[in-house]
Amino acid sequence: MAQYIKIADMKDHIGKTVELKGWLYNSRSGGKVLFLILRDGSGLCQAIFEKKDDLADLFQQVKHLGQESSLTVTGTVRHEPRSVGGYELAVDSVTIVHNTQDYPISHKSHGIDFLMKNRHLHLRSQRQWAIARIRHVIINAIRDYFNNNGFILVDTPIFSPAAGEGEQNLFNVDYFGDEVALSQTGQLYLEAAALSMGKAYCFGPTFRAEKSKTRRHLTEFWMVEPEACYIDIHDLMALGEGLICTIVDNSLAKCQHELDILGRDTSDLQKIKPPFVRLSYKEAVDMLHSDKVANWMDTRLQNTLDSIGQLKDQIEQWSQELASVQKQWQIDKLTSQIADGKDNLADLEELAENLPKHKELAENFKWGKDLGGSDETIISMQFDNPVFVHRYPREVKAFYMKSDPEDPSVVLNYDCLAPQGYGEIIGGSMREENYDALLGRIQALGYVQEDYQWYLDLRKYGSVPHGGFGLGVERTVAWITGVKHIRECIAFPRMMGKIYP
Repeated sequence: MAQYIKIADMKDHIGKTVELKGWLYNSRSGGKVLFLILRDGSGLCQAIFEKKDDLADLFQQVKHLGQESSLTVTGTVRHEPRSVGGYELAVDSVTIVHNTQDYPISHKSHGIDFLMKNRHLHLRSQRQWAIARIRHVIINAIRDYFNNNGFILVDTPIFSPAAGEGEQNLFNVDYFGDEVALSQTGQLYLEAAALSMGKAYCFGPTFRAEKSKTRRHLTEFWMVEPEACYIDIHDLMALGEGLICTIVDNSLAKCQHELDILGRDTSDLQKIKPPFVRLSYKEAVDMLHSDKVANWMDTRLQNTLDSIGQLKDQIEQWSQELASVQKQWQIDKLTSQIADGKDNLADLEELAENLPKHKELAENFKWGKDLGGSDETIISMQFDNPVFVHRYPREVKAFYMKSDPEDPSVVLNYDCLAPQGYGEIIGGSMREENYDALLGRIQALGYVQEDYQWYLDLRKYGSVPHGGFGLGVERTVAWITGVKHIRECIAFPRMMGKIYP
């Protein structure tokens, strides 16, 4: 009886008869030979099914199977560098589990609205398969990093009676007659856990009702939040730096195949080494106002306009070729290239339109404002490594952040910006450990003291210096994979106007 194996393990069974169980990813006929591309969740492989007299009826059935039909295939494994995955199966028999017809997502290009509507099926594509596997490795790296550094996992509540990150973006829900909110952060509860454990972290979904449709925003996303006692702002930056380096190292070591599928140039990831750049908020503002940034913006705009012209010419060339080819594979290839080219063209034209606006915003940036997405992009693109921007003005940051004793107008916080314009992936701070100072901040912002009394209690009984941060998984996955839109970085994204499926 043939041994059942996964496609990823074929390299260990050369010359042996094995059984694969999966789905028909693609197929083509070569007369008396069928070339079946199978997927089973671990990878792709080619199965060669030759027409023989005793299998003639089965050959015809398999020949007419639709994309994503489920089947089991038995045959002999052989090394074949030219085949997908480097190995192939010489088929002895096929068992059809389910014959699928009219699968809605073909290997041709589809619009993003169509793909999001069919997200439950879109997940089977190689691109989404690769992103999901990279996300899995990143999450494992995060858990291992904290588990190996003495942090204890503590699960914090999803329902919260008070805001953690500002009341303007809460999702309010009815909780047996009481109005509560979906959690924006586990941090406040995690501080209580850290005062028990010394070091603790939570890892789960968080919710922000921001009315934003940018590529960087989701209304539901996953965040890991560590909290540590007896730590200072410098150690807190080092903790975040170590986490990011661990994520990058694990992704490069374990996900090269998946990154190749995505066409990710990993040369920039290979440069990620400590120490990261550290800029004060004031230094970041000075950078936005500098001639260096203004000249860089002008150069980037010109390069973008040049790329637009080149891509338009390329699309025109592909369109002319499409009118003259006859073979279906050539038509499919050119159609896909044109569709992808038009998508890229739209992105470039949007960038060319926005760059002058972003330059103006940078030039007119006033001290005291929070950094916007375009500001973060400008700053991060000046460096190969991630950038820590620290000590923001107190008035634009959360109530719990500790003021800098040397300059009370700013807080002891930082945002870590990923390179290449992927935005903030970590936001952290020291927490105000003084009862009176924290109470004054709560009152100044008009919050109801009773909602935070338990949080204030932490400052009454054994208060110590402590701090922590949050890392957004989806933004980190977007950066590591190089994908343009964060919606691809979680299986079922939730955005404004996007709740199905």
